[in-house]
Amino acid sequence: MHRVPCLEPARMYVCLCNALTDAQLRAAVAAGAARVKDLYAGCGCQAQCGCCTNTVLTILRQERPTGGGGS
Repeated sequence: MHRVPCLEPARMYVCLCNALTDAQLRAAVAAGAARVKDLYAGCGCQAQCGCCTNTVLTILRQERPTGGGGS
């Protein structure tokens, strides 16, 4: 059997309660989400059990603009 390479980037489920992937969360940040609550709202849901909050916060910090631009 011959395997065909996957052309899509791998997605990781971050929130199992809401079935949110890292790609969805990154897209919400790109759309303007500035807080964890905004990320969930941007995806049409809210935090449930809270187990993913640290990972969601990490994605938010990695993806949001630094705001350290010019004058």
